[in-house]
Amino acid sequence: MPPAPENFADSPPDALSDLLQAVHLRGGEITRSVADRPRRDRHPAGRRMLHIVEHGAVRLEFRGSDPVDLGSGDMALLARGDAHVVRAADAGWMTGGFVVDHPVADPLLTVLPAAIVIRADSPGVPWLTMGLRLMLDEFTDPRPGSRVMLSRLLDLLFIRALRVWAAAGQQSRPGWLTAAMDPAVGPVLSAIHRDPTRDWSVDDLAALASLSRSAFATRFAALLGQPPVAYVHRQRLDRAAHLLASTTESVARIATRVGYTSDAAFSRAFTRAYGESPRTWRKTAQPPP
Repeated sequence: MPPAPENFADSPPDALSDLLQAVHLRGGEITRSVADRPRRDRHPAGRRMLHIVEHGAVRLEFRGSDPVDLGSGDMALLARGDAHVVRAADAGWMTGGFVVDHPVADPLLTVLPAAIVIRADSPGVPWLTMGLRLMLDEFTDPRPGSRVMLSRLLDLLFIRALRVWAAAGQQSRPGWLTAAMDPAVGPVLSAIHRDPTRDWSVDDLAALASLSRSAFATRFAALLGQPPVAYVHRQRLDRAAHLLASTTESVARIATRVGYTSDAAFSRAFTRAYGESPRTWRKTAQPPP
C-alpha cells in the first residue's frame, strides 16, 4: 500500500507558533516612502514595525543605541517598538506595522534587540527579495485580496526575521521567546503548556529535549531564568489563576484540575505566587494572558 499522505495539521505544535498566537500578531498598515532630498521621519515608541529599503540608503537612529544603516534590499524589524528616527536622502523604502496584544507581547518580546537587521546579500535569505517584490506588486497594483495578502506578507517577514536572529545565536537575555526559539527547549515548553497539570519530572522533560538531565537543567535555567520544576509549578498556578478569574468553579475543584491533591498546598503555593489567597484574589482578578 502507498504510504499515507502527511498532514501538516497533525504535526506537533511548536513553542514559537504558540507565542505568536498568544500575542495575536498580525500585519497592519503599509506605507511607501520616497525621499528625493534629506528627510527625517520620527516614529514614537510602542509601534512595532519593519522597514525594507527599495533603493538608496536609509539610517535608523535610536536613543541609547547605535544607529543602523540599511542599503538597497535590506530590512530591519523593530519588534520591541522602540522610538526611532528614519533619515534618508535619495532613497525609497516601505514600512509595515504590526498589531499585537500589548500586555502579552511586551514582556515576551523584550529580549529582542532594538532592531533585527537582515541584509539582502546574506546567504540563505532569498525570501527577503521575494517578499519585497511581492509587497511592491500588491501595494502598487492592488487587486481583490491585496489587503490580506500584504498583512500575511508582513507576518511572514516577522517570523523569518525571528528565525534568523535565533539562528545567529544573538540571544543574550533569558526569556520565553529566547527559549521558544531553542531547538531543544522549545518542544519542552510546548509540552508543558499543553499539559501543565501532568506530574512532569526533570527526567521526562530532559527526554523530550534529547539531553541528559544535567545538561537540560542547565540549558533550561539559562534560557528561562528559572529551573524546570519551578517553571512547571508557575504554569499550573497561572492556569489556576485563569480558571479562578474566568469560571465559577470552586477553589477545591480548580486545585484538582491543575494537579494539586491538597487544597491547603494549592492555597499556599498560590498565595506565594500572587500575594493573596485564591478566594481573595478571585474577587478582583482579571484573567491573566
